[in-house]
Amino acid sequence: MLLFLTPLNNLFIYFFGCPIGNTNLPNMKKKIAFLVLAAFSLLAYPLFAQQQKNQNPLIFADVPDMSMVRVGDCYYMSSTTMHMSPGVPIMKSRDLINWSVVSYAYDTLADVDELKLKNGKQAYGQGSWASSMRYHNGVFYVSTFAQTTGKTYIYSTKNVEKGPWKVSAFKPGFHDHSLFFDDDGKIYMVYGGGKIKLVEMKPDLSGPDPAVPERVIIENASLPSGEKIGLPAEGSQLFKVKGKYYLFNITWPRGGMRTVVIHKADQITGPYEGKIGLQDLGVAQGGLIDMPNGNWYAYLFRDYGAVGRIPYLVPVKWQNDWPILGMDGKVPDSLDLPGSQGLIPGIVASDEFNRKPGEADLPLVWQWNHNPDAEVWSLKKRKGHLRLTNGRLDHDFLSARNTLTQRTIGPFSSAVTLVDVARLKDGDFAGLGLLQKKYGLIGVRVEGGAKYIVSIDAETGEPIEKERIPLQQNTIHFSVDCDFSQRRDLASFRYSLDGKHWKEIGSPLKMAYTIPHFMGYRFALFSYAGKQTGGYADFDYFRISTQPAPIN
Repeated sequence: MLLFLTPLNNLFIYFFGCPIGNTNLPNMKKKIAFLVLAAFSLLAYPLFAQQQKNQNPLIFADVPDMSMVRVGDCYYMSSTTMHMSPGVPIMKSRDLINWSVVSYAYDTLADVDELKLKNGKQAYGQGSWASSMRYHNGVFYVSTFAQTTGKTYIYSTKNVEKGPWKVSAFKPGFHDHSLFFDDDGKIYMVYGGGKIKLVEMKPDLSGPDPAVPERVIIENASLPSGEKIGLPAEGSQLFKVKGKYYLFNITWPRGGMRTVVIHKADQITGPYEGKIGLQDLGVAQGGLIDMPNGNWYAYLFRDYGAVGRIPYLVPVKWQNDWPILGMDGKVPDSLDLPGSQGLIPGIVASDEFNRKPGEADLPLVWQWNHNPDAEVWSLKKRKGHLRLTNGRLDHDFLSARNTLTQRTIGPFSSAVTLVDVARLKDGDFAGLGLLQKKYGLIGVRVEGGAKYIVSIDAETGEPIEKERIPLQQNTIHFSVDCDFSQRRDLASFRYSLDGKHWKEIGSPLKMAYTIPHFMGYRFALFSYAGKQTGGYADFDYFRISTQPAPIN
C-alpha cells in the first residue's frame, strides 16, 4: 500500500476534498471512501509496483563518467562536473539505486583565470574530467585530470563524507585514466585513447615512477568493435577479479553506437584478449561493481539529449571467465533491486535558505558555475535569503560569476524561486535560468530606473530578448519547467506577481546538449551587473519538483 499512497491520497482529495486519514468525514462518505480505496488498490497495486521496479535509467540526470566502489554494504560513486565548483561529487548508496551527494573531492580545482571567468577566459566543458574512485587499505582515493591545467590530480581521505581530502597534483594529465592498486603493492594508472598505456606510480602517488618506463599494453583497444572507428577506445576502468585483469573501454564505431569493449589478461602487462561487452541503446563507459550477495552489475551511462548523460545499471553474469553484460545482450528496463525513492532530495533538493547554527551555508546539491567569489554572496546578510551581489561588470549570462546551479532531472522537472529585486542597480539583471550554451533566462532587468520582466532565449547560440513586461513591484516569482520525456527537450518560463497566479512569458526553449559545455542543463540562480557594481538580488527560496507550476 505504501507504494501508491501518494496517488491514492490525491484521489481522496479529488473526491472528498481532504487527504487520507481525515477523521471528520461523515460515516457514509467514509464507507464510500473505503470502497474506492479498496477497489483502486486492487487495480493500482500492480501498476505502481511495476513503476517502482523499473529502475533504468538509474539516475535520470547528468551523472556521467561514473566510477564506483563498494565498502562493506555501502556503495560510493564519483562523477564528472567539469567546470563546476565544488568538483568531483561523491555519492553514496546502500542499495545501488538510491543515491545522495555526500562530499566533493575539492572545493576549487585551481586558482586560474579560466576557472574564475576572468579576463575573458572560461573553462566550459573543461575543468576536471572522468575520475577514478578506489578504496585501498582504509583510504578512499579519487583521481582525475584537467585539460585546463594539464595536470593529473589524486585526492585521498580516510573519511569519504567528512574529509579532509589531501591532494597530489602532477603533470602530465593522464586522459581518462584508471587508478589501480595491485595485490603485490604496486600502483598503476592505465590511460589513453585507442592505444592503451600503463604507468607505474611512485608509492606516495606523487607522480609516475621515473625508474619504470611507460609501456603500451594494448596497441588498438578499439579493434573488437570493428575497423571503422569514430571514437577510439577511451574511458579506461581496470578491475581484477579472481586473479584476472579486466579493462573496460568505450568506443564508437562509425555508423554505429557507443559500445562497451572489454579486454582480459592474466598479467597486468598483457597480452590482452578483447571482445564487445555491450552494444545496445548507446549505453556505455563504466565498469563493474559487485554486491555482498554475489550479484554483479555494470554501471554505464547513456547520452540522453539536453538532460545530459544518464547512468544505467546492467546485470552481469560470468561465463568462461568473461563478464556477460545485459539480458540477452540488451539493457533491461527493470532490475531486481529495491524501488527508487526519487532524486529529491539526494541528487537535487529544494532550499528555503534558512540555516541553523553549525549548518553549511550551501547543501551539497548546489554547485557554482566556475569558481565563486566568496566576497559577494551570502546567506547571512539577510536571514532566510541567498544574496548575490554584483561585484563586477559582465556582458552576459555565461560570463557572469557566482551563478548557483543544480541539475535538471527527467523526465520532467520544475524549479520555482522568489526574488527581491529592490536593490538592483541600473543595468543589473537577476533571475532564474537554464545553464548551457543555448541557455534560457527569465529575470528582472533594470534600465533607466525602470524594472522589466525579461525573457531571454539563446537557442540560436546568441541571446535574443523574447519578451519584456514592465514591473511595478520589488518581489516576483519565477518558474521554469523542463520536459525531457522522449527527448522533447522543451523548457517554458513563467512568472507570478503573487505566487498564486502564473503567466507564461516568451516562447518555449528548445534545449540542446552542446559539446562546448559538455553538460546537461542546470537550473541557475543568477545576478550580474551591466553598468555599475554594488547592486544585489535576494532569493527567498528555491523549490524543485516533478510537477509544473499551474497556469492561471
